Amino acid sequence: MATTKEIKNRIKSVKDTQKITNAMYLIASTKLRKAKGELDRTRPYFTALQDEIKRIFRTSEEVESKYFYPPTGEHDLPGSYGYLVITADKGLAGAYNQNVIKKALELMDEHENPKLFVVGEYGRHYFTSHKIPIEQSFLYTAQNPTISRARVISSILLDLFNRGELAKIFVVYTDMQGAIDSEALATRLLPFHRADFIVPDNHEEKIKVPFEFQPSMETVLDNVVPSYVTGFIYSALIDSFCSEQNARMNAMDSANRNAQKLLDELSLQYNHIRQGTITQEITEVAAGAKSMKRKANQNLNKGGAATS
Repeated sequence: MATTKEIKNRIKSVKDTQKITNAMYLIASTKLRKAKGELDRTRPYFTALQDEIKRIFRTSEEVESKYFYPPTGEHDLPGSYGYLVITADKGLAGAYNQNVIKKALELMDEHENPKLFVVGEYGRHYFTSHKIPIEQSFLYTAQNPTISRARVISSILLDLFNRGELAKIFVVYTDMQGAIDSEALATRLLPFHRADFIVPDNHEEKIKVPFEFQPSMETVLDNVVPSYVTGFIYSALIDSFCSEQNARMNAMDSANRNAQKLLDELSLQYNHIRQGTITQEITEVAAGAKSMKRKANQNLNKGGAATS
């Protein structure tokens, strides 16, 4: 059985760990609020780009673009598929990283000759240790997603797509669906499906206004799409970062509750052992006093007998 000193040391160790998990919870919540604020500030611009693409397709659904599936609807395109996988730089975030990697592996198994592009130290370490070749690893941290970094990733992927080295591009990331839930998603980035930008006639009345596109709708579309792709990647980076912080908050909150439960059990055990020790000491003192009293009576009786 553990001694009171050992239990006190255990309690101190758990409390020190609890301080760390509390600090990590607060840091994650601060980063989460900051990232969501940055995304909210940039969202209107990319929403406007999406509206302009819809406007083009409202004007002519048959417009040709290398960034869209052909109007005839062929989806099985020959060539290599690229996968942009967004993970975190570290763990302590529950199953956040494992879910993303699992989703990426499932998708990559469906096609031959996949080309892997990785954001995040956790993903780099996993794929390297499992001998899965990485086409390009973006070595900057996943902890600080910015529009400039999204633009770098976008330009590299678009260049490969424009040169025909990638037939399709997928983004595997984590979407924060609410304050608690998040889900690992695999979304096709390129080519786009025309149906994603063609809206019913009874929606978005402002798109019905006729426009003239110079020099052509195709040229305008080919210039708008790269910015839209950058916005999508930036949104995926932010969503993944927010999901990571949310997962870390949940993990740290769970760790705090478990630590408190352990502290309660240790305190109960400590008090039980301490009470037992005190009871034993009282018993020993009482037994000693009784023994001394009995010995004194015996000596007194012997003295009385000798006098007689």
